[in-house]
Amino acid sequence: MLTSRERVLCALNHEEPDRVPIFFGTSGATTMLAPGYDKLKAHLGIQGETTVFWRALQYVLMDEEVLRWSGSDGRPLLAGAAPAALARNISDDAYVDGWGSLWERRPGALYYEVVDSPLRTATIDDLDRFPWPDLAHPSRFVGLREVAKAIQDAGYAVVALSGISPWEQTYVSRGVEKALYDLAGDPDFILALMRKMTDLMKASVIKLLEEAGEYIDVLITGDDLGMQNRPMMSPKMYRRLIKPFHAELMSEIKKRTKAKIFYHSDGNIYSLLGDLVEVGIDLLNPVQVNAGDMGDTARLKREFGARLSFCGAIDTGWVLPFGTPDDVRAEVRRRIKDLGPGGGYLLASVHCIQPDVPVENVIAMLDEAKKAGRYPLGTL
Repeated sequence: MLTSRERVLCALNHEEPDRVPIFFGTSGATTMLAPGYDKLKAHLGIQGETTVFWRALQYVLMDEEVLRWSGSDGRPLLAGAAPAALARNISDDAYVDGWGSLWERRPGALYYEVVDSPLRTATIDDLDRFPWPDLAHPSRFVGLREVAKAIQDAGYAVVALSGISPWEQTYVSRGVEKALYDLAGDPDFILALMRKMTDLMKASVIKLLEEAGEYIDVLITGDDLGMQNRPMMSPKMYRRLIKPFHAELMSEIKKRTKAKIFYHSDGNIYSLLGDLVEVGIDLLNPVQVNAGDMGDTARLKREFGARLSFCGAIDTGWVLPFGTPDDVRAEVRRRIKDLGPGGGYLLASVHCIQPDVPVENVIAMLDEAKKAGRYPLGTL
């Protein structure tokens, strides 16, 4: 039997391991929200306080006991918080992040939302005067090499959360509507802001890789480019204003590590997949199967499977929250059948699992992944 790390690397090299690898709790998109996670822990009889590693979206850092129970083949590697002059806590339901964005949580809501973006009225000249967070501060990376080595020594794939998301941080800091307007109406500003974001993130990931790159197997990046039925912008606009920065970042990463680059984008980004391959993306997440063209996972595998691996695809729109355990098992078998042949598939939910997902459906997903995911496929 392969170790978890060997299983992941085999799949990402487009070879068939002993079973389809499972990514559960390896990143924000593959974890659970705190209320649902607490229900799972109670079901499993696991005690202890739940740790949230991203306050805005309430992503949990799963306990090792849960990760072992789940069969997850990766372990997350997180850098420390960046020193930032603007960050401050306001209340349990409001805070300012290190970029200066004000986040608030409405009564009864799970997530925080951005209610004030610091660069919404900024000009190009303002960008040089803005107090940016120090993403490359050495304190963020102390000890990560030892942690990463320990994960590898335990037999798991090291999954590093890099914070590489220049377009996403651009529209959070500018405001989504203003940023989308700028793509067409003020491209010079968007180019200047993307330049600043890229430089900050490039310096950060270089420090990360200098510290722990030798032991990183999968490097998480992401930039939400999609809406439910189409990309946020035309392919032509993406290629002109965003793709060059993605290419620059991925090139810098590949110079310094053998890690596979994991790229997260929700929505229907089918028309951009060729571009993502060109900039150096190895692994696409989350394969949002309820978003237009992304639902035909057999087609995605047929057209891109030789150049891309896939992570995700277990539907969080209907199957996990509203289906029966049998529905969940059928979904798992379908996505493995479509995406698993020849390797190149890491099984996960489409996005973080919400509190309305029944515990028995989480259990069914993981159990069926271990059963139906055994190679050679289709032997059950």
